[in-house]
Amino acid sequence: MKHKVFVDGQEGTTGLKIHEYLSKRTDIECLSIDPEKRKDIEERSRLLNSADLVFLCLPDAAAREAVSLITNDKTRVIDASTAHRVQPGWTYGLPELSGEQREKIRHSRRVANPGCHATGFIAGMYPLVKAGIVPADYPVACTSLTGYSGGGKSLIKKYEDPDLAGGLNSPRPYALHLQHKHLPEMQHVTGLQYPPVFVPIVANYYKGMGVTLPLAPRLFNKTMGAEEVRDFFAEYYAGEKFIQVMPYDAAAKLEDGFFSVESCNDTNRIDLFVFGTNERIMVVTRFDNLGKGASGAAVQCMNIMLGADEDTGLKR
Repeated sequence: MKHKVFVDGQEGTTGLKIHEYLSKRTDIECLSIDPEKRKDIEERSRLLNSADLVFLCLPDAAAREAVSLITNDKTRVIDASTAHRVQPGWTYGLPELSGEQREKIRHSRRVANPGCHATGFIAGMYPLVKAGIVPADYPVACTSLTGYSGGGKSLIKKYEDPDLAGGLNSPRPYALHLQHKHLPEMQHVTGLQYPPVFVPIVANYYKGMGVTLPLAPRLFNKTMGAEEVRDFFAEYYAGEKFIQVMPYDAAAKLEDGFFSVESCNDTNRIDLFVFGTNERIMVVTRFDNLGKGASGAAVQCMNIMLGADEDTGLKR
């Protein structure tokens, strides 16, 4: 029997990509809305309540409205917006956190899809805090480099418009008020006492993300250098289909010493690197901001919730 799935907000970058994944599946029946009725509350309500599972690819306010329109206890929801990521009653959609988290997703009716920057940050920081290696009051800093597709249609249009793109050639840090919308989940999920000093940077390429976490081992609760931290991650993520912990000597294999943030594009994989020495460490996570950072992660959670193999339709 096919599962009925509705993507509310199919016109955005995440919604379009989710629909692309679903259109190739034989176990999914995609419910669609007449383009002229996209803002028709009655029609949206009908489809939301007809689906076994709904993806919300909407602005925060519209996502909250969509949830309020669901009047049955059958429809399960994966919300790709920021609206519910730290809300009680919602499960955070990053199954790699732990076996317990994966089971919560499996049985949950309400799952919040992680933010792209937050995905890379949490994958690198959560295990260290959970294991007591990094203290909860550690002064965390984080830089994240992303392709312009992460800004949605308006930013894509700006970068791809030949009349505008000439002034956008260099990388551009943003959110310099230090109140980025991903900060609440970055702090809440990792268990840090304080949010990180977080600087996202958008650059003139379409997609691909590299999240960097500089760490000072002298502030750790346990004596560990870079190689020991790498081995810790390898053990923590052993058996995970979508997190690949790279060898400690990976720096020697970089092309002329430069790190490419695009090497995981078109996959649902995170590559996790640990560079450095016994005195200075840098953890780097690399992934596709539209894949594991958005639509791929949402489909992964859907697979878990519907009882399919977790990697169905997803590339590693």
